[in-house]
Amino acid sequence: MFLKSLQISNTQGVIRDIKFHAGLNLIVDETPTDAGETTGNNVGKTTVLILIDFCLGASAKGIYTDPENKKTEYALVKNFLVDTQALVTLTLTENLDDVLAKEVVIERNFLSRNKLVRRIDGVQKTEDEFEETLTNLLFPNHYGKKPTFPQIISHNIRYKELSVTNTLRTLNQFTRDDEYETLHLFLLGCDFDQGNAKQNILGKIRVENLFKARLESTQTKSAYEASLALLLTDIEKLNAKKSALRINPDFESDLNRLDEIKYKINFTSTAISRLKLRQSLVIEAMDDIKSNRTQIDVGQLKSLYDDVTGRLSGIQKSFEELVAFHNRMIEEKARYVSKELPALKAQIEEHEATLRKFLAEEQSLAEKVSKSDSFEELEAIIIVLNEKHRRKGEYEKVIQQIADTDAQLRNLNADLTRIDDDLFSFDFEAKIQVQLNKLNRFFSEISEELYGEQYALKYDIVTNKMGQRLYKFSSFNTNFSSGKKQGEITCFDIAYTLFADEEGIPCYHFLLNDKKELMHDNQLSKIAGLVNRESAHVQFVASILKDKLPADLNRDEYFVVKLSQTDKLFRIEADT
Repeated sequence: MFLKSLQISNTQGVIRDIKFHAGLNLIVDETPTDAGETTGNNVGKTTVLILIDFCLGASAKGIYTDPENKKTEYALVKNFLVDTQALVTLTLTENLDDVLAKEVVIERNFLSRNKLVRRIDGVQKTEDEFEETLTNLLFPNHYGKKPTFPQIISHNIRYKELSVTNTLRTLNQFTRDDEYETLHLFLLGCDFDQGNAKQNILGKIRVENLFKARLESTQTKSAYEASLALLLTDIEKLNAKKSALRINPDFESDLNRLDEIKYKINFTSTAISRLKLRQSLVIEAMDDIKSNRTQIDVGQLKSLYDDVTGRLSGIQKSFEELVAFHNRMIEEKARYVSKELPALKAQIEEHEATLRKFLAEEQSLAEKVSKSDSFEELEAIIIVLNEKHRRKGEYEKVIQQIADTDAQLRNLNADLTRIDDDLFSFDFEAKIQVQLNKLNRFFSEISEELYGEQYALKYDIVTNKMGQRLYKFSSFNTNFSSGKKQGEITCFDIAYTLFADEEGIPCYHFLLNDKKELMHDNQLSKIAGLVNRESAHVQFVASILKDKLPADLNRDEYFVVKLSQTDKLFRIEADT
C-alpha cells in the first residue's frame, strides 16, 4: 500500500489536502532565509508524519505533546483540533498509477465519546476493531499475534528518536530482545508460528520470576523451611507446657465460692461473738441478783421493822413474811433473767457448728485453688501459640506458593525448550541465513549505490541474563567501518521493501523519514534517483528544511506540502 493523500479539515472546511505521488515526496518549508531570524523549524513538517502515524493507530498525544517533556502539551494546537472538530483523513492505495486500484480510507478526529470518529472505509470502529481491521488488511488473520501491527510498521514511520537513530531497533526503549527477535523473524518471512507462543511463555516466565522474587524478597524458600521447622519445635514445646498445667476447670467458681465462704465465716463469727456477749451479760446479771440476796443484813432489817411497827399501827405483815416475799421476788427475777440462756446457748452452738462447716469448706477450697496454675499463665501460652500458628500458616502458604511457582517455571521452561529446539535447529537457522542472504543482496547493492559501502544484516545467537537463547539481529558494513547511520537506515528500509515484494511478504511501501537534512546533498540526490527508479515498490516521504535541499531536488514536482512560519500546517500559529 502507498500513501495517496492526507487531508486535514474542520468545521470551517479543508485546511490541508496533501497529495502524495510515487517516488520521492518532500515536506518542506518556505520560510524566507534572508531575514536571518526565522527558521523552518516548528512549522509542522514532522507533524505531517505524526498525523499519518495517528491514522494508523498511534495516540493523538504525539501531535500536541512536547516530545522532550510528555507532561507539556501545546494547548493552542490541542484546543484547535478539539474545538474546531478537526478531522484527519488518510487514503492508502495499492497502486498510485491506477485510479481503480483498491483504496483504504482512514478517518480520525480528536473528540471523545459519541463525537469520536475512528472510521475505516466509512465504518466506525472501536479501538480494538480499528487495530484488528488495519492488521488484517495488511496481514490477514494476524491480529492478536506477535509482532503487533504497530511493531511491524515501525520501520516505515521514522520520526521518533529511536527509529531515527537505529536501523533495526525501531520500537520504544522498553522493548525486550525477545520481542525484537519475533519482529525480525517475521519481517524476514521466516515461518516460525511459535513466535507468538514463545513470547507468551517468556511473558509468563517473567511474571512468575517477578512473583517468586517478591515471595523471596525477605527470605528464600530454604530460609522459610528452616524457620517453619523451628516454629514447629516451638509449637510442640508450648503444647507440652500447656498440657502440663494443673488447670482446675472450676477454678473461677471455686475462687468465688471461697470468697463467699470467707464472708460467711466472718458473718457467723460476728454473730457468735454477739451471742456470747449476750450470754455473758445474762450470766453477770444473774450473779448480781444472787449476790444482792446474799449481801442483805437481816438483823438490821428486823430491827428496822420493829422500829417501824412500834410507831405505826395496823401493819398486817410480819417481818418474816416480808423477808420471804423479798426472797421470792429475787428468785423470780433470777429465773426470768436466766430463761434466755438456753436459747442463747443453742444459737451459739448452732452458729459454731455452721462456722466449723464453713471453716472446713474454706480449707478445702483454699487447698484446691492454691494447687491450680492461674488462667493468666494459660492465656499467655495460648496467645504465644496462636501467634506461632499464624506464622506457621503464613510460612506454609509462602512455601507452597514458591513451590507452585517453581513447578510453573519448570513447565514453562520445558515448553520454551521444546520451542527453542525447533527455533535453534540446524534447519531453521539455515532458513534464517537464506532469508538474510536474500535481504542482504538488496541491502548491500543499495548501500553500494548510495554510499559506496556494502551494508548487511547478521544474526547472533545470544543468551540473556535469564539463560534464554535468542536470535539477535544487527547491521554491519562489510568493510567493518563505522558507516553512516542515516544512510544505513535509508538503505535498509528501501532494501527491505524490495526484498518483501520479491518474497511476497506483505508490507507498506511508503517510508516516512524525519530530519533528512542531516544527510549530505549528494546522498539525498542518490536516494531520489533510487526511489524514483523503484517507485513501483518504494514511496519515500521526507521532511526537510528547504535550504538544505540540493538544487536538483529543489523542484515543485517533489514537494507535497510547503510550510513556513507564516503558513504552518494547521494555519493557526501565524498570529501567535
